[in-house]
Amino acid sequence: MTGRTVIITGGNSGIGKATAQALARLGARVVITARHRERGATAVTDIRRGSGNDAVECVPLDLASLASVRACAAQLLDRLDEIHVLDLNAGGVLSRRIETEDGFEAQFQANHLGHFLLSQLLLDRLRHSAPARIVVLSSWGHTQARGGLNFDDLQWVARPYRGSLVYSATKLMNLYFTFELARRLADTDVTVNAMHPGYVASGFAMSGDTTWLRLGIMVSRPFARSPQKGARTAVWLAASDEVKGVTGKYFVDCRAKAPSADALDADKARRLWEVSVELAGLG
Repeated sequence: MTGRTVIITGGNSGIGKATAQALARLGARVVITARHRERGATAVTDIRRGSGNDAVECVPLDLASLASVRACAAQLLDRLDEIHVLDLNAGGVLSRRIETEDGFEAQFQANHLGHFLLSQLLLDRLRHSAPARIVVLSSWGHTQARGGLNFDDLQWVARPYRGSLVYSATKLMNLYFTFELARRLADTDVTVNAMHPGYVASGFAMSGDTTWLRLGIMVSRPFARSPQKGARTAVWLAASDEVKGVTGKYFVDCRAKAPSADALDADKARRLWEVSVELAGLG
C-alpha cells in the first residue's frame, strides 16, 4: 500500500481503527474521520505508534450533519491530490427515534445518507486516482430487513420505531448503494464492494441510548471476535490483488457470499439512489 491514500470513516475506534492501523502498517497514508476531535487525535497517536507509520491524520466528520459531510469532503479534497481507497466504515444503532439537524431519522442519515453524500463528493477524485476502491461496511443484519424497504416511510414516522429493525434496513441500504454504485462505475477502474465483519467486540452500541442492546452485547462479548479479526475483510478488500477488478460483491471472511434476495432487487437499489440524490441535495 506504499504510495496509496486511504480514507476510513469512523477510524478512531473498533473495526475502523483496526483497519487504519493494518493499512498504515502496510505503508498507506491513512486519513481517519471522527466526530470528536479529541478522540480522533488520540486515535491518530495510537495508530502511528502501533503501525510505525507517521502518515496518519484525522478530519472531523459527523455523518448526522450534511453540513459536516460537505465540510469534511472539502477538507479531504484540499489535502489529498489522490484517493485510492474510501472505506465507509462508520455507523451506529439507536433504540428510539431521533431526528438530525437536517430533519432525517438519525440511523438513516448516519448509516446511509451521510456516506452517500460523502462518496458522491469524493467520486471525481477517486476516478482521477484509479485504480481505486470503495469498501462499504454492511452487516448480516441486512437479512432481517424482510420484505425490503418501505419507500413510503423511509424515515420511520408512521411505524412503531424498533431500533434493531431500522438498523437492519440501513444495512440493506448499504448493499443497495454498493450494487448500484458498482453498476454506475462499471466502465471505470473504481471498484465497490460491501462486507460483513462478523460479530465484533468493539464500541458499537456501547454508548447513547441503546441500553437493551448494550446489555446483550456485554453478555455475549466473550464469544465475539476482536476488532483486528473483524477488520480483516476490510483490509483485504482495500489492499489485496486477489480482488483487483472485482466489483459489486458482498464478502464475509474474505469470501464472496450471496446476500438476501431483497438485496439483489436492482429496481429498489436504483430507486433508493434517486431518493438519496434528492435528500442529499445533489439533484
